[in-house]
Amino acid sequence: MSEPLSYRVDREVAVITMDDGKANALGPSMLRALDEALGRAEQEGRAVVLAGRAGKFCAGFDLKVMMSAPTAARDLVLDGAKLFLRLFEHPRPVVIACTGHAVAGGALLVLCGDLRVGTEGPFMIGLNEVAIGLTLPRFAVELARERLSPRAMGAATVLATMYAPNDAANAGYLDEVVEADAVLERAISEAQRLGALPAAAFAGTKQRVRETAISRRREAVKRDAADMDASLS
Repeated sequence: MSEPLSYRVDREVAVITMDDGKANALGPSMLRALDEALGRAEQEGRAVVLAGRAGKFCAGFDLKVMMSAPTAARDLVLDGAKLFLRLFEHPRPVVIACTGHAVAGGALLVLCGDLRVGTEGPFMIGLNEVAIGLTLPRFAVELARERLSPRAMGAATVLATMYAPNDAANAGYLDEVVEADAVLERAISEAQRLGALPAAAFAGTKQRVRETAISRRREAVKRDAADMDASLS
């Protein structure tokens, strides 16, 4: 199987592009590749752009894996939670180029960015778990609470509202929306600008600003794991 993403350097920015030829679902191979790419960017000291291919950012957790066995679902969700936390805590700037649909776990990836640039078009962004019969994990609730507008929180989580790009910006998923052919260039330009900030000051301030949210999310992951383990026993 070919790699589900690519890693390239553009203007000193690490551009990580998900493209599995399908919907960019978060299966074991995609999570592993993302983790390795983030580690490489951190080692190289680069700001990051995380993108998808045109029209498809990320469809969330791979439903084939989720439905294959309860233990497989547990492992995938917890591995995803670790990846989201790593992205949220990354010491270098992380800019999301939301190139299309971002659903469930894909919307969580968007929320992890320091700056989120979305594309105009007939795309939907949001946490649809309740609509498909799933309870939103606690770690996802904590991330949504941290990044979404308080006014949108209930609709975005309990009501499983899906948003068009401009509405997603109003809800707090995105910081700006640009034309489709400009989204990646805009994201790289912003990552280059943010990457020029003093690295130690950026990393230290980001950690201090987010330390309470990080602590809450770590505790939420523990509780989610305990719930899933109890359901398997």
